[in-house]
Order: sequence, then C-alpha cells, then structure tokens
Amino acid sequence: MEAIRLEFQPEIKAKILELLSSFSSDELKIVQEDPDFDENKRKLDIAYAKLKSGTAKFYTLEEVDVILEETISKYEN
Repeated sequence: MEAIRLEFQPEIKAKILELLSSFSSDELKIVQEDPDFDENKRKLDIAYAKLKSGTAKFYTLEEVDVILEETISKYEN
C-alpha cells in the first residue's frame, strides 16, 4: 500500500470521509496521524542537523550507565 498525507479545512472533513468510505477495507485504510507528528518531526530534524554538522554529543555505554546511576540515586530517597 501507499500512504499520503492530506491537509484540509475542517468543514470538508465529512465530505472527504464520505468519499473515502466508498472504498473497501482492502483498497483503503484510514490511519489517524499522530497528534504530535509535527513536534516530533521538528525534534528529529534538529537532531539530524546536529548529526550532519558534527555537533551532536555521543556517549559510550559506560558513560550512559554512570549518568543513569547518578540520576537514579538522586531520586531514590
């Protein structure tokens, strides 16, 4: 299957859904988009730009383990 993203004015949503309902479930599946899609995309674009520019911060597994242990110990009490 292929996927497309539609943007439309709210007042035509009923007409669009009526048209789409004429197709069988084998032909068309309506998937609700993640409401946080735009925010997640923005965050990923920023992270990708940092990777491409070489400014991203990387950690070894040992460094992550130390960071996690310190964070956990702060909130244990």
